[in-house]
Amino acid sequence: MTSLNELPALARQAREVIIDIAASDTGCHIGGSLSVIDILLYTLNRFQPDPRNCVVLSKGHAAAALYSALYVLGYSERNPALEYGRSDSLYTGHPNHHIPNIRFATGSLGHGVGYAAGWALAQRQGNSSGIAVAIGGDGELQEGLCWEVLQVLSAREAGNFIYVIDNNGAQNDGYVRDISPIADIKARFASYHMDVVEIDGHDFAQLEQAFNARQNRGLIIIANTLKGKGVPELEGHPSCHYAKIKLHQAIKWKRRLHDAVSQRGM
Repeated sequence: MTSLNELPALARQAREVIIDIAASDTGCHIGGSLSVIDILLYTLNRFQPDPRNCVVLSKGHAAAALYSALYVLGYSERNPALEYGRSDSLYTGHPNHHIPNIRFATGSLGHGVGYAAGWALAQRQGNSSGIAVAIGGDGELQEGLCWEVLQVLSAREAGNFIYVIDNNGAQNDGYVRDISPIADIKARFASYHMDVVEIDGHDFAQLEQAFNARQNRGLIIIANTLKGKGVPELEGHPSCHYAKIKLHQAIKWKRRLHDAVSQRGM
């Protein structure tokens, strides 16, 4: 496992890979990939080494982030930016289960939450201590399947299930608050008899503290994030949901990421 102190540097590297993917012939869902990458890095680093655990990216359109996280963490030797979107490549626009260390192909929103729930229940039935982690988005919560899964897990008292919400406030066609807002989201999650914590999803220390808060009940982590995190031109804008950028933009944005890290280290 990589130490907590090393994760910020890996996050910068992963964001650079995501930017390179956005500069490919196909582009990618760059906004949500940049918002969820810190969550993915922490979660994969903590849970992926144990085969009894399972991490599922339910918001599968952020596959660029998943591929980049696996690459910088050393779970994949192939730079996804060199192959993403090609007709002969496994690096498809949604997670491909034919790629090592990806157990489930996801894409239809909400389904990944169900896959993770099934894993959690199967582990418990087999008397295993395995944990399932589902990583979804706030826009994805408009899918009824997410809530149906929580109802089943609540009834089964599945304490080995963790659901992390990449709460970036935006979706494909605008802000979540303008399309289908969820009033008092913490109370709604808590009604399923699960523990609920709210954190800064870009702060690795807060992520660690939140995951350590798991007791004997299911855990919901509302991770507040910024769509397009790391690229000022994109941050907070729904319009960056999907983009194909020019090479000169990629170079500029990666240089800015590097400079920002250098200034923080001074």
